[in-house]
Order: sequence, then structure tokens, then C-alpha cells
Amino acid sequence: MTLPKTADAIIIGGGVMGASTAYHLAEKGVKEVLLLEKEELFGQGATGRCAGGVRYQFATEVNIRLSLESLPMLERFQEEIGQVIDYKKVGYLFLLTDDDSVDKFRENYQLQRSLGVDTEWLSGKDVREKFPMMNLDDVIAATNHAKDGVVDPNSVVIGYVNAAKRLGIHAFNDVEVIDVNVSSGRVTGVETNQGEISSPIIINAAGPWAGLIGEMAEISIPIQPLRRQWFTTTPLPELPENFPFLIDFSQSLYFHPEGRGVLSGMSNPHEKPGFDQSIDPDWELTHIQASIDRLPMLSEAGLSSRLAGLYENTPDAHPIIGDSPVEGFFMVAGFSGHGFMHGPIAGKCLSEIILEGTSKTVDVSMLDLDRFEEDRMIYEYNVV
Repeated sequence: MTLPKTADAIIIGGGVMGASTAYHLAEKGVKEVLLLEKEELFGQGATGRCAGGVRYQFATEVNIRLSLESLPMLERFQEEIGQVIDYKKVGYLFLLTDDDSVDKFRENYQLQRSLGVDTEWLSGKDVREKFPMMNLDDVIAATNHAKDGVVDPNSVVIGYVNAAKRLGIHAFNDVEVIDVNVSSGRVTGVETNQGEISSPIIINAAGPWAGLIGEMAEISIPIQPLRRQWFTTTPLPELPENFPFLIDFSQSLYFHPEGRGVLSGMSNPHEKPGFDQSIDPDWELTHIQASIDRLPMLSEAGLSSRLAGLYENTPDAHPIIGDSPVEGFFMVAGFSGHGFMHGPIAGKCLSEIILEGTSKTVDVSMLDLDRFEEDRMIYEYNVV
């Protein structure tokens, strides 16, 4: 199909945010929507390189409310969108090993419960009895939510893309936006590697690359790309069937079942911002040792695969959802490592903002771009 010369709306980025926004705009009757992805396939950027975790356990009301809307959308995904996404409710078990984290998570636990999230509080003894195959002597307490778990990211993206196509939108791969055209304070279209497209609405859903798209429109967007990497193991026959998505919070070390083995990641606190998505072999060795120290059976496993991707970090670890100083230029980016799970509701909220002037499903007005200059930042504590 030839790239159109005009559109009612152009979405830059074919990951979960762009795909969800395309679907929700089309569902509301906007037909001439173009979804542009610079890669050969949709969902191959930050979305395709994430661990697929979904959770209700957050430290701020807005993130909890986003989860309360988004995760049920994932539960209904096959019924509503027509795509199997393999939602496994294995739980999210946060291991807490220092007093400060225990105090903060106690506050978070109470906030979650007050908003209707049935988070469970566990003692260190409870966790050690449940997982005797792990080294957990230093664990003071833990939290868990039974409906937290993992979902296949690629299935969610392709589900939204195909559903949006059925509603009339046009989706293109190998189309890179190289400039955003602005005239008299409003957007007029984009320049791509395949030609110019005119449109009164541009949606920046470019994830870690959202800051670069902002620069094209002469908008400063405080999003920094930060490398994160993970590996998967060969089968672990002794891994319990009830093994959860388990997070050693103080180390930003996590595990979750992947096939018959595990997927494990660990954030490098010394990582510098940048777009490098290669594996850091030195950090991988540090990560492997920390993983074995916590789950000794990993010493018997082999590495099955390894991958690095990018977080899209904002200064307060909350996304930017809304408009900008340039009329017609909208953003849905900056989710700081928890964007995949909020992709369904974020696309819906942004479609409401574009078409109705405000998000009605969840109030995301505090997630505007201006908060960074106006000292209204909202800090998320539960970042892995």
C-alpha cells in the first residue's frame, strides 16, 4: 500500500502505546489514522524487549487507578480484541530486605487496599516457608497480589494493530519520521523517509525515542532512554509450579517463569542514558551471580537467550499523557519501565483527550508535560 499524503491523525511509534491509541481512536470513529513504525515489525522496540510484567502494586493513586482499568482490559482482550495474549496470573512478590522499604511498602499496601486492590502482606517467615529453595534469610517482609503476572507483549501489540486495521486505520512498517512540521504554533504534518504527510494531529508514542521526536517539533520532553537487560534459562525441573514474578526490590533483581525455566533481569544503577541495546557482558556476570545467590538452582541451568532493551525514564517515573505547547501535538510516553501494562488504558485515555478534551475513564490531568516546569512531579517508588 502506498503511503498516503494526508491523514486525520498520525501516530509515531508502533509499540503498545501507538497500537492502543490507534485502536481506540478508530473505535471512536476516526478512520484516517496512520500508524507509523520505523522497524520491520510492530512492537519490536521497547515493547518487544520488555519482560511482560503486569501489576496492580504501585505507590501512587494515579498508577494504581491506571492498573485498575488496564489489567481488566487485558483480561478481556481475547473477547474484545480477538487475540490470545497468554495472561498468566502468577502474582508479583516484592521481597523487602531493609527497614526503609518495609515502611514505604506498608504505606503503599494501605493505599492499594484503600483503592480496592487486594494486596497481601507477608512476613519474612511466610516467604521462607513458601520458597525453601531460595536464600531468603534477609527478607523482612513481602507483598503479593494474586492477579499480577505476565502477558505476551507481542500478542497485545499485534492484537491492537489488527483490530485497528479492521476498523479502517492504516499501519506501515519501515517508515521513519525524520521531522515534524510546525507552522504558527501548530503541527501540519511529518516528513518521513518515504515522503511528506499532512495532518493536524501528531501523536508521539515513540517510547525511548520520544524526546527525539519532541526535538523535531521544538518541544523539550524530559524522557531519557536507559538500557535494561535480561536473560532466560534452560529448563529448571525443580522450580515450583506456583513460582511467582518475584522481585528482590533493593537489588532491582527479578525472576519469573518462562517456559520451563525462568526469565531474570536486574537493573544496573550505574547505567548511563543512551540508545545502546547491546548486552553489557560485565553487568550480565554481576546479574548472574546475584541471581544464583538468591536462587541457587540457577547454577545448574544454562542460558537460553539474552536481550537488552530501553526504559523511557522521566524525572518522576510517571508518563506524559496529553497535549503540548504545540497545538495538535500529543504525547503518550515516558512510562519508566511499566508502560506495557498501562498501554491499553493509556491509549484509551489519550483518545479521549484528543476527541473530548479530557480523559474521562481515568483522570490523568496530573500527567501533563507542564508538571516538570511547575514543580508538580509525582514520584513513583515501586520502580524496578
